[in-house]
Amino acid sequence: MQIDANTIVGEIVKESYKAAPVLEKHKIDFCCGGNISLDEACANASVDVAELIPRLEEVMQEEDFDARFIQSLELDQLADYIVKRHHSYVKEKIPFLKAKLEKLSNAHGQNHPELFDVARMFEESAGNLSAHLMKEELVLFPQVRKLVKAKKGEKVDLSQLGGVDSPIQVMLAEHDAEGERFNTISEITNGYQTPDDGCNTYEVTMRTLQEFEEDLHRHIHLENNILFPGAIKLEEELGV
Repeated sequence: MQIDANTIVGEIVKESYKAAPVLEKHKIDFCCGGNISLDEACANASVDVAELIPRLEEVMQEEDFDARFIQSLELDQLADYIVKRHHSYVKEKIPFLKAKLEKLSNAHGQNHPELFDVARMFEESAGNLSAHLMKEELVLFPQVRKLVKAKKGEKVDLSQLGGVDSPIQVMLAEHDAEGERFNTISEITNGYQTPDDGCNTYEVTMRTLQEFEEDLHRHIHLENNILFPGAIKLEEELGV
């Protein structure tokens, strides 16, 4: 892939997820804000685009088998992959992190009052994400599967779909909200750092929170930059 200042950020990560850590290091949002040019993203992050491009080209020379696998999937298969890989991860980690953050707040909240804010924000995120995943699994993803069936020539009643653009816009707004929330959590925990007086539970919780955010970034990337644009394009091609 030839990268220049006009290349869309999301397309870079779509081609190779190995570019993601480079962008994240420079505070460039590739998931929620991945639909802008590299030049604009660099300007927003006060980064020299001419210096960043060679670094991106360097890491993208490495083979990314995961990205190749994702690109090989039909949209319905991608939706299934997201549910099995990312939705299941969120559902598994929410109770673990809620319990650990409550424990940390009780044990370390006096010296680290920011833990109460982290616990509160994660509680809000847990509720919103649970509802968000349900809407995708019960509303949007079934619509995507019907569109793929219609593309393959199977008999599908598309008259009841109502269009994918409206639910996608809702999902995009909710992605933005969670991206902002975790950006705040990262800031007030100093990048998920364990303080000198932190215990093993503190370290495990911060590490898991960081992992949760990283998984969320990839999850949102797959939807914002691949699944959602593909579904809108397919619906247009079918004339729905």
